[in-house]
Amino acid sequence: MAERFNSRIEEVLRSHHFISGQDLEQTLLRDAWLSNHHLPQAALARTPMQAMKDWYQRRPDLFQKRPFNLPGHDN
Repeated sequence: MAERFNSRIEEVLRSHHFISGQDLEQTLLRDAWLSNHHLPQAALARTPMQAMKDWYQRRPDLFQKRPFNLPGHDN
């Protein structure tokens, strides 16, 4: 999964001209969000976020925070 994600990022970097670092950051965040929330992974048989939510339902004791559909890093 990581290799596929990295290949998609590589293609984005090769095919787009970024005006600023902020433009690049927004593009990368959007691509990560799409990958985690909308692109099912064959190994998981669902999206990574769906897998996290299912895991949270079974084992909430393993989590410090509840998984949400929010972009960006957990603080």
